[in-house]
Amino acid sequence: MASLLIIGGSGFFGKSILDAYGREKLKSWGIDSLILLARNAEALKVTNPELLANTLVTLVNEDIATCKTLPQADYVIHAAASADAAAYLSKPLSERENILAGTRNFCNLARLELRNSKILYVSSGAAYGQQPEGLDFITEDYDPGPVEELSIGKRDYAAAKRDSEQLIYLLGRDGLDVSIARCFAFIGKYLPRHTHFAIGNFLENGLRRCDIEVKATTPVFRSYMYADDLVSWLMTIIASSNYSCPTYNVGSDEPIEVRDLAAMIASIYKVGTVCSPLISSKADRYVPSITLASSVLGLKLEFNLIEAIRETRNRIECV
Repeated sequence: MASLLIIGGSGFFGKSILDAYGREKLKSWGIDSLILLARNAEALKVTNPELLANTLVTLVNEDIATCKTLPQADYVIHAAASADAAAYLSKPLSERENILAGTRNFCNLARLELRNSKILYVSSGAAYGQQPEGLDFITEDYDPGPVEELSIGKRDYAAAKRDSEQLIYLLGRDGLDVSIARCFAFIGKYLPRHTHFAIGNFLENGLRRCDIEVKATTPVFRSYMYADDLVSWLMTIIASSNYSCPTYNVGSDEPIEVRDLAAMIASIYKVGTVCSPLISSKADRYVPSITLASSVLGLKLEFNLIEAIRETRNRIECV
């Protein structure tokens, strides 16, 4: 049997992994114990006690940027990073340094304490920068432009993820088993519904039986992977970790324009939509190619978008 350590485990990724663990979806990897390390891990006892029921979970209150040691585990997922879009606008340099400080300290400790572990670093598709017009899918070998070309709210996050990836690559050069998952957009029970995630906001409006509002004035294309697929992919990728640091996109390659997404969710909840008029035809596209993960690891999407939305709705409403 095996243990899994999640660093930064109190967000969507950590909660989705805990949720899958509680429903015995990690048995394929022999996971029988789970350790969750976060600055306020024990808050889950209050906010999400259902994730801790009938499971062998250890909660560790530590900041990965400053902690002096790490729990031993067979598998380690480093998913610590703020997803607060407002923070990247108001204090971008601080948020960038927080991500890098956490990665630096993790790498230093990993060299001492995790040499026998398989390690996965959760990066982001944001590391590619702005997806160019005419490029339908971003592949892992895409050569991104300088982060200065990105908007202020995105450039420091992208830069921090790029720099963090380089630190993880160096772990591989030192002989540790590492891998990187460049993650895109997701949907699931534990996705925040009151922040900058459009699909989360749409779901919340549907749950409240309110019209769904789309404020974008340009075409916006996104694709969404269901949380259970996300967890399965992360575990498969971490199992493939080695000193060459394989890197894979994680997400769906089924794009949908945000107005069509709003209409899809509105039809499920029987509510209306209110859309701002388009003032530009220049599209904002953020869609990965998942051919590499499919061809090398045999990964595929078990849930299409409509199935993912319905499954998310059913699990939210069954609480």
